[in-house]
Amino acid sequence: MTDNTPHQGPPVNGPGDQEKKGFLADLFAPVAGFGVTFATMFRKVPTEEYPEEKRPTQLRFHGRHQLNRHPDGLEKCVGCELCAWACPADAILVEGADNDDATGQRFSPGERYGRVYQINYLRCIFCGLCIEACPTRALTMTNEYELADNNRADLIFTKDQLLAPLQSGMLPAPHPMVEGMEERDYYQGKVTGPTQAQRDWVEAHEESKQEEHVS
Repeated sequence: MTDNTPHQGPPVNGPGDQEKKGFLADLFAPVAGFGVTFATMFRKVPTEEYPEEKRPTQLRFHGRHQLNRHPDGLEKCVGCELCAWACPADAILVEGADNDDATGQRFSPGERYGRVYQINYLRCIFCGLCIEACPTRALTMTNEYELADNNRADLIFTKDQLLAPLQSGMLPAPHPMVEGMEERDYYQGKVTGPTQAQRDWVEAHEESKQEEHVS
């Protein structure tokens, strides 16, 4: 036999129940809006004692740029201007010039070097596209992030400010390349430091400069 008893579904809320829920929702709605506020009011605030205590940045943090050098002191930048072309904010200005061995004006192992290099940090968005475009790894980004200033002109960094400081044993450019080495040898890591011939050339060049200045 089949049971013809009608199926009893879930109880349907009447108009009174709906009015009761609506009244409670309206009553607690202002308080619920401040729920996050009330929950955070009594939490301990993690205070950072900056600048006395500085938090370390991540290893791949995008901070101030740096123009790197080879182990003998020559600059890695060859003035190709690819970083300036890749910059979406038009913050980089590069003007290349030719190296001239005849006059001793060699700043990089390549045919050219960056004579003028500027980065406008009022425009820079620290995206890192410039360092990806650099074919010689001359431009990298450091972990330095304290770049605030009250003068717009001081936020335009020049080559002297961006160039990496001389490490122990490096010679300041300009000076000749390591004898017997080509440009590709520098980028293959075959140059590990300056030679005695380079040191003698720099000393002689500085002495001649001093004699010209005295005369």
